[in-house]
Amino acid sequence: MLDIHSNVQEHDYNHELIKVKEEPQSNRKRPRMTIPSKLIASGGGENTLSGTATGGHRRLWVKDRSTAWWDSCCHPDFPETEFRKAFRMSRATFDLICEELSSVVAKEDTMLRAAIPVQQRVAVCIWRLATGEPLRLVSKKFGLGISTCHKLVLEVCSAIKTVLMPKYLQWPSVEALENVKADFEKVSGIPNIVGSMYTTHIPIIAPKISVSAYFNRRHTERNQKTSYSITVQGVVDHKGVFTDCCIGWPGSMSDDQILAKSALYQRANGGLLKDVWIAGTTGYPLTDWVLVPYTQKHLTWTQHAFNEKIHEVQRVSKEAFTRLKGRWTCLRKRTEVKLQDLPAVLGACCVLHNICEMRNEEMDPELRFELFDDEIIAASSLMRSASSTQARDNIAHNLLHHGLAGTSFQ
Repeated sequence: MLDIHSNVQEHDYNHELIKVKEEPQSNRKRPRMTIPSKLIASGGGENTLSGTATGGHRRLWVKDRSTAWWDSCCHPDFPETEFRKAFRMSRATFDLICEELSSVVAKEDTMLRAAIPVQQRVAVCIWRLATGEPLRLVSKKFGLGISTCHKLVLEVCSAIKTVLMPKYLQWPSVEALENVKADFEKVSGIPNIVGSMYTTHIPIIAPKISVSAYFNRRHTERNQKTSYSITVQGVVDHKGVFTDCCIGWPGSMSDDQILAKSALYQRANGGLLKDVWIAGTTGYPLTDWVLVPYTQKHLTWTQHAFNEKIHEVQRVSKEAFTRLKGRWTCLRKRTEVKLQDLPAVLGACCVLHNICEMRNEEMDPELRFELFDDEIIAASSLMRSASSTQARDNIAHNLLHHGLAGTSFQ
């Protein structure tokens, strides 16, 4: 029996040798290559490249990256001025945001790696929004992989939109609206104004679909370079805090077209803005709740006086967008973010702007820039009622009659 078993094994072994020789070289199993890289017992981030098992313990291979800059930011001795310069806010405001987002963005440690802390996750997102730097530089600053940084930015922006937007970007209550009306009336002499509205454009890389819809003719003509964009329509209160945002419509659309597509327009038609005004630029139509300047060439003294006052209200929203783009430099650069992810990123910027404004965070004068005016005279299909025209004429007459105009003619 032993001899038979030995002969069978020898036959099988010879058969396998013959089989290997007959197989083409490309079909043979290649030996496993060893990677001369650093092996560590526990992960140092979410950028693991490969794994192996030695000594009964799972080990991960990761690229060695420096976290020196971020570690210095976390140190109590890190200068407050440098922290503000990097993150556009004080450490106290940053800690508040981290605390509010902790329950959503926090991850648990695993057997393979330690989770990235909440503060670092939020910091990656805010620094990216603040500087607009490419992801490879974000990776170097925080010692994380490029794909990890991109993922963190989107996750934190989504968390800001989900958790913080309902709290920090909402339409004012009835009591708060009375304060807004009073403050706008002090500025302009015009009663019942509850908001100042403006629309700006955010540059983007030409999309793969519907390219013509995102083509920005005004920016292209001004810069002599083909430009594509998406829009952000915002309404702000007397302090420059956003109370309503409409984000994501293509850059080829005019201000009045964007307004007609917005949820604000639907709510206004439902009675939300009855007997009150939102001041808009010349790109918007005159309606029962949108108050805009006179646009004809030859203005009367009364009409000129009205335009001067309504411009005082319009300046509030334009300056708010100037600070928005000044703080969050990513809004002035063509971003790597995909088109479908941009609304969450832009919404996060608006929410972070509100938090900074509410907490009186001063903006570095070096961050200020000139906001190019995108206003055009509206050729709107929205209905202009005779009552709204008469109401504007009455306001203009009252301003001049009561000595509130303060025009340059005097």
